Amino acid sequence: MKNDYTSFEEVLGYKFKNLDYLDVAFTHKSYVNESKEDIISYERYEFLGDAILQFIVSKELFLRYPDKSEGELTKLRASLVCEYTLSQITRDFGFGDYLYLSHGEEMTGGKNRSSILCDLFESVLGAIYLDGGIEEAEKYVQKFLLTDIEHKSTFYDAKSILQEYVQSKGGKIEYRLVDTTGPEHNRTYESVVTIDGVDYEKGTGHTKKMAEQVAAHRTIIKLNFDN
Repeated sequence: MKNDYTSFEEVLGYKFKNLDYLDVAFTHKSYVNESKEDIISYERYEFLGDAILQFIVSKELFLRYPDKSEGELTKLRASLVCEYTLSQITRDFGFGDYLYLSHGEEMTGGKNRSSILCDLFESVLGAIYLDGGIEEAEKYVQKFLLTDIEHKSTFYDAKSILQEYVQSKGGKIEYRLVDTTGPEHNRTYESVVTIDGVDYEKGTGHTKKMAEQVAAHRTIIKLNFDN
């Protein structure tokens, strides 16, 4: 079943002693259900990776921002470990290329689905921890997540930040739903930000609110202003 992980390890900056950990980290439950092999999915690795991620990010924010309150640190952490942020990282670095999916899941775009790509960030973290320990796990989180925190931190409050900015310029902001796809139990919404009648960035999500939040965050980055 093994992928060739040479290029992926170069991206990670980490060489696995046991590549079986990566095989598990990239195995979706749909592949397990379809396969006749005796294999397991990444769900337990994701569970472990999620807990490790919360700890590493919490510790780093605690040390990096000694003047922030508990509430401020909680909001900042939420922005960093949310589905949107983690899936953007794994999408940019091609994690989905190594994913084992069922035929049906792959045909419906599973390798680019944000919820799955978010899972992969955490399952790979779990695999690195199991193979190399907490120090290597911290290096992974530092490299891929704990850079450019200021930009990433705008996601949690993106809509309110953008609204305050537009109103300070005397403008009007609206969100328009432009597309809805997928079955009723797994809908994907696409919304666009409109400022003074001009369309800016689009965003997608499993709820209208998430689609608007993604669109707002992308617009903030495009406009390149400080919140």
